[in-house]
Amino acid sequence: MGADHNEAVEKGRSAKRVIFGAGGGLALVALGTLALEAGWVPGWISGEAPVDPVTESLYFLPPSDAEIPEGPFGDAVKRGRDIFMNTSTNAGDYVGNGLSCSNCHMDAGRQPMSSPMWAAWTRYPMYRRKNDQINTMEDRVMGCFTFSMNAQHSVAGGPPPYGSDIYRDLESYFYWLATGAPTNVALEGTGFGKVEKTELSYSPERGAEVFTANCAVCHGADGQGQADANGRTVFPPLWGAGSYNWGAGMARIDTAAAFIKHNMPLSQPGKLTDQEAWDVAAFIDSHERPKDPRQGDMTIEENRQRFHDGDQIYYGQVVNGVLLGTGTPDPERPIGAPELPIGPTPLE
Repeated sequence: MGADHNEAVEKGRSAKRVIFGAGGGLALVALGTLALEAGWVPGWISGEAPVDPVTESLYFLPPSDAEIPEGPFGDAVKRGRDIFMNTSTNAGDYVGNGLSCSNCHMDAGRQPMSSPMWAAWTRYPMYRRKNDQINTMEDRVMGCFTFSMNAQHSVAGGPPPYGSDIYRDLESYFYWLATGAPTNVALEGTGFGKVEKTELSYSPERGAEVFTANCAVCHGADGQGQADANGRTVFPPLWGAGSYNWGAGMARIDTAAAFIKHNMPLSQPGKLTDQEAWDVAAFIDSHERPKDPRQGDMTIEENRQRFHDGDQIYYGQVVNGVLLGTGTPDPERPIGAPELPIGPTPLE
């Protein structure tokens, strides 16, 4: 590619960072739903408008929302997009922490190095060591509900059942995003990428300083995220009862470091050094979170040996005198359940 093209690409990326900066931070929390619904937030954040092709021209370009076809299939694509963007509203019976798919798969599943769905769709079915079997896309999404959105604490008590229209709609959206992409090919920008381990390894203590300087403005000093006026999660909790559980990929320090390096801070992706990315990932993942749903009757050590042995993870380790993996307290009632009636219940 020529110098003019590369300059245009870099200008596009810079513009994107500026827009993210304007839409991020405390300003977005203050505007909350009003900004999101009124369309003041740029479309490539909300998923309601096409992405500027200049900003992503080094990678596969998924179609824009304007290209969603008419008819039943297009309707399914739109429903899938809406579930993806606001999962706790559009599939809330199966979400146990208020998170959405788009919290990790950014720009409505379009953003390279943020596990974009146009890249994921073309790789399934595939073998996954995590569960030692061939996984379909439906299996994979079920795992996301189970681990990342902690469906065990939802109204339904688990992920959507096999064959659910939720999977059909999400898969329709992923299939459509991958229009024109080659099948069974590892595309550039797939997954979260990798960050090479540094000589200093990683340190939660150093990571705490990185978090305070770069992350707390959006995710809160206590790491519990921020919601808009209607209670919709704007910046997700990074640990604690409202975050992903110990079975999620993001609980692995290497996975979190790669995501952070390539996507965070929201307004300045790539700002952090490799060392800072590793350290802040270690800080985030050194906090307790909901228990691994695979543990069942096993002890933490038995579960660690079966599912986490060799992982870059604090599960089953003692940090600051606390054994991690015991999990956070279960909610008093399922997440998303209607409010309990006030006062005595009328007699039948």
